Amino acid sequence: MVITGIICGVLLGFVMQRGRFCLTGGFRDMFIAKDNRMFYALLIAIAVHGVGIYILIDAGLVQFSAGEFSWLGVIIGSFIFGIGIILAGGCATGTWYRAGEGLIGSWIALATYMLMAAVMRTGPLAPLNGSVQEYALPNNSMAESTGLSVWVFVVILLAVVTWVLVREFRKPKVAIPSLKPKRTGLAHLLFEKRWHPFFTAVLIGVIAVAAWPLSQATGRMFGLGITAPSANILQYIVTSDTGFINWGVFLVLGIFLGSFIAAKGSREFRFRMPDVKTGLNSASGGLLMGFGASLAGGCSIGNGLVMTAMMTWQGWIGLSFMILGTWTASYFVFIRPMKKRTTTAAPPQAA
Repeated sequence: MVITGIICGVLLGFVMQRGRFCLTGGFRDMFIAKDNRMFYALLIAIAVHGVGIYILIDAGLVQFSAGEFSWLGVIIGSFIFGIGIILAGGCATGTWYRAGEGLIGSWIALATYMLMAAVMRTGPLAPLNGSVQEYALPNNSMAESTGLSVWVFVVILLAVVTWVLVREFRKPKVAIPSLKPKRTGLAHLLFEKRWHPFFTAVLIGVIAVAAWPLSQATGRMFGLGITAPSANILQYIVTSDTGFINWGVFLVLGIFLGSFIAAKGSREFRFRMPDVKTGLNSASGGLLMGFGASLAGGCSIGNGLVMTAMMTWQGWIGLSFMILGTWTASYFVFIRPMKKRTTTAAPPQAA
């Protein structure tokens, strides 16, 4: 039943909001602050997802075909998407859950993201999208391309994640001052206590695994996905064609609802209006997100979490160029202006 899409989305939106699982900030912090924690959390989510999904595949409960590797679209689209999420202040999923917090800038980014994704899929830019997708290699599966078992790649990923966990938890603990809890019991754990990003990542990985059989039960042969369902919402509004409504649409609407519930429960929901510059950045970032994700065949969730866990070239190469795009945009949006301000503020040298 498609109602399971809402349930899955509510859980995902709730977990991501409470865990502040923001890949945009994580990729940016890797470059600016040299903080890799959110990237490590993503690797954990991918590992949990990969193990779970291939257990289901081996058991015959889930079907998956990697298909072709549209290398040109993945490279160009992922890089553009990475630039877009910096301008928009959040990736595709992050934009949905931050909109649930009342952030108007995310509403703006979400609107332009949905618009451009629809234009790329069935609108005037569909021929361009299709022509770029034609530049493809016949095999997208890393296992089939190398002749190795997919479990070899899963085990390598698990080894990396284990190293990350050992490395991170051996670091000296930094005391974080905390206020006296205002709530007790389950309410404190759900809405007040800080969620560790690694714990959040495990939950996201489990939800990603569950999404596959739930989605395939309705005839949609995929797991978590954001771009196509987002475009489908706008296409349905314009055409009233119920063919656009599927499990994925209920998923993204559930993300919004789950984030809203989490934000209200933690008293973090409030409407926040951006200034003009931020609003323009959100709009342009949303356009770039929709354009790039359509070319790449996935966003930070579709490629960065799902297709990586499926051990495809599309996923891992897409994730790499996505990160490269965020670093490029971070330099021009954050670092370069900061250097200019520092240079301007510096006192003139004495003669």
